[in-house]
This record gives sequence, C-alpha cells and structure tokens, in this order.
Amino acid sequence: MKKLPELKTDNDAEDFIDTADLTEYDLSVLMPMKFEFQKKERSITLRLSDPLLEAIKQEATRSNMPYQRFIRQTLENAVHSSV
Repeated sequence: MKKLPELKTDNDAEDFIDTADLTEYDLSVLMPMKFEFQKKERSITLRLSDPLLEAIKQEATRSNMPYQRFIRQTLENAVHSSV
C-alpha cells in the first residue's frame, strides 16, 4: 500500500482526492476529526482538584484534543445521553 502524501493546503487535498484511487493507500493512519461549529457564548469558571485536572488532560491528549474541548465534549455527551 502507498503512503499518504503530505498535503499542505486545502487545494492540494482537493486535487489529491479528485485524482487519487484511495484504495491504493493505507488509510489506517487516519484519525476521526470532530469540528465544533456552534458559537460559544458563555464562559464559566470551574474549580477542580489537581489530580482530576491532570487526569482530564491525559485523556484529552489520548483523544488528540485540547483539554477544554474534551471537558465540553464530555459534558455535552453526558447531557445528551440523559435526554
């Protein structure tokens, strides 16, 4: 299998997708990406213990996202799963 090329611009990526046969490439290295489109209107202050914050940061790193986004996503999942 071919290795995916490094694509530096959106145009490079579009050209690659338009012309490449993706079945020839190893796509196992790709990771899912989540985008946040909803505007964030409010800011809150939350006090956490140091061990909890460190655990959150480690989980966020494993999930390849900033820790504040990880906290927000975890809260959204908890609220939406209970509805």
